[in-house]
Amino acid sequence: MACCSARCTLIFLCTVQLLAALQRQVFDFLGYQWAPILANFLHIIIVILGLFGTIQYRPRYIVVYTVWTAVWVTWNVFIICFYLEVGGLSKDTELLTFNISQHQSWWSEHGPGCVRKEAPMVGMKGLDGHSYISVVDCTLEYQYIEVIQSSLQILVALVGFVYACYVISVFTEEEDSFDFIGGFDPFPLYHVNEKPNNLLLKQTYLPA
Repeated sequence: MACCSARCTLIFLCTVQLLAALQRQVFDFLGYQWAPILANFLHIIIVILGLFGTIQYRPRYIVVYTVWTAVWVTWNVFIICFYLEVGGLSKDTELLTFNISQHQSWWSEHGPGCVRKEAPMVGMKGLDGHSYISVVDCTLEYQYIEVIQSSLQILVALVGFVYACYVISVFTEEEDSFDFIGGFDPFPLYHVNEKPNNLLLKQTYLPA
């Protein structure tokens, strides 16, 4: 019963992680955040692998999921430090876009309560026809939205890590106990010795 409940809980956690990663992937695509897009893609693949391993009783797949969970927590800690500008990091740099573009998080212009204002940049050489976009009246700044998302990812990942380790131990114990009773033994414990063929032939030709 404990194994079943832990396994069902891990399936639920993997499903939640998968949905959260898909939601995050959509908004990272909208903001052209290429590094998070790549990380989310790998996360989705390995969560699916862990989900398959949990459903099909494959502990090796769950081990891969467990290792990746540690990497995923580290990545989200980095994202939090990036947006809070910890350790010399700056959220205004192009680090998450691989210096390909100057895009920021999608939430920077579309956060709750945000109002976009565009003003034409006249008189500046090479910038005529362009507009300066300012965002005001945001209920919650975009960096805090990103921090909240990463914090939730860390929380679910840590709980998933604990349950994954427990499910792996249970699956391993079940496999060991099955081996012990001869489940995979080609010669069963109660093996009946058959009579040799030559002995059977002798019994056939005995005189009446």
